[in-house]
Amino acid sequence: MEEEILEEVKEEGCCCNHEHQDDTPHCCGGGCHHEQEPNNKEVELTNEITRLTEENNNLVEKVKLAQAELINYRKRKDEETANLLKYANQDLILEIISVVDNFERAIKLDDNNLTDDISKFLAGFKMMYASLTETLKRFGVEEINRVGQIFDPSQEQALLTDCIEDAEDEVVLEVLLKGYKLKDRVIRPASVKINQK
Repeated sequence: MEEEILEEVKEEGCCCNHEHQDDTPHCCGGGCHHEQEPNNKEVELTNEITRLTEENNNLVEKVKLAQAELINYRKRKDEETANLLKYANQDLILEIISVVDNFERAIKLDDNNLTDDISKFLAGFKMMYASLTETLKRFGVEEINRVGQIFDPSQEQALLTDCIEDAEDEVVLEVLLKGYKLKDRVIRPASVKINQK
């Protein structure tokens, strides 16, 4: 009886010659489909591996981003600290500059008459003034004196104007109050008179 069934299946075109689980030959439709399909456990593991790989990649990117932000933060803090140290004594220097201004006003009263009591008195002022200005230079303070140059609003403020035909337009004619730089920063702009045609 079994031999008859096998013969019938072969005649109908079954391509496989092996036994099936229910011991009944089935037509495979031109190809054998008896390889075992992956079970649910393998599919779950594959999905879990994919998910964990993506999660790991995301975490690695986040760590790299955090490291880059930390490096940038450190650079900014280092710059801020360097600037604080560089200009730490700015307020003190501005106070000293006010004293220097007063010395200059006093020295201008000198008529250089050595027999004059005022000149003798102001000789001591001149020594103190020279000492103060030398100290300021040692700390990186320099005077802004741009007489004869074109007015620069980043270093000067124009208080007065004049109209001199021979002079160039917008040129600084006179410094009314000295300006100062601390290293590369203007800490007090110069007050000047400029030419305007």
